Amino acid sequence: MIRRALALAAAAAMALTPPAALAQQPPADLTAMPPVPATYAPARTEWGDPDLRATYTLDRINSGRIPFERPDEAGNRFWLTDAEFAQRLEAARRSDAAYSEESSRGTKGLEAWMLAEPFARRTSMLVSPADGKLPALQPEAEKLRAAGRSSWITEGRTYDWIDDFDTWDRCITRGFPASMLPFRYNNGIRLFQAPGYVVVHFEMLGDRVIPLGRADHRPAAVESWMGSSVGHWDGDTLVVETTNIKTGDGTTRDVYRRAASPLNVATGVRSNNAIPVSDQARVLERFTRTGPGALVYELMYSDPAVFTAPWTARITWTRDDAYQFFEYACHEGNVSIRNHINASRADRREPAALARPAASP
Repeated sequence: MIRRALALAAAAAMALTPPAALAQQPPADLTAMPPVPATYAPARTEWGDPDLRATYTLDRINSGRIPFERPDEAGNRFWLTDAEFAQRLEAARRSDAAYSEESSRGTKGLEAWMLAEPFARRTSMLVSPADGKLPALQPEAEKLRAAGRSSWITEGRTYDWIDDFDTWDRCITRGFPASMLPFRYNNGIRLFQAPGYVVVHFEMLGDRVIPLGRADHRPAAVESWMGSSVGHWDGDTLVVETTNIKTGDGTTRDVYRRAASPLNVATGVRSNNAIPVSDQARVLERFTRTGPGALVYELMYSDPAVFTAPWTARITWTRDDAYQFFEYACHEGNVSIRNHINASRADRREPAALARPAASP
């Protein structure tokens, strides 16, 4: 019965959705992950490259609560069962209804997106390792993560100066590749192209300029928050390799030697925003248009000094040229750091004041 209801709903959604947008249907075997389809032929730029230029949003991944790591109950399945998907759809309907009560402009369209986009049936963003879980950290890396300092850690931490806060707290960067993944808001991404270049513009903190056709990265000593990226075309897929990501950890008191965690708590990862980065960190990305309204983004991360194995995520970016970017004015009026310090110091003063003997009358 559930399967029939879903089929009818999907048929209705297909009537409103270009067939090419439904590029990768879940397989019959829910434990199988098919390769990214390469049947869609994107338009060409004026100079002949595949045209990826568009505004994309990751909002629906966040609103749909599709986790980064696979829940235990999903076992070795990449895809939801019909019953599980029905539950996700019901949550989407409730979300749409709640939104429509707040705005006369309509709903967020979460249910329609889930019916039209096969990625909405995925159990997690991670596709490797096979269990859908992040590999364990190396012992020393785990110690650094556990000792990291950030406003996102609410227990066992005190705050006295800016070196108690991570790069995101300080409005510098969300880190890489964390910036390529969904957050709770400001989830817009724009891709621009020019001959020999692709530019990734984030609604939240930062940009990437990716040269194409170059063989070499910057010298090893030249690091940056987004790393040194070089790209090339593999058919209609943009392939980007990134090295020279800012190395360091989240425990150092030297803010110039502090790294930005490659993953953060906003992605639902137990990171303390303090996973270290070594000079062995490498990222391989693949950008593939699978339809007029969808781009499949694959991210393969390797840092053998930090993670015990590489890991891979695959998500779908939804094209939405009507999506409006909002200025992420992080520094202006940012009182969070000051308030954390003031509150932390007040917490430590209060027990001392209570412990002092009362003054004699």
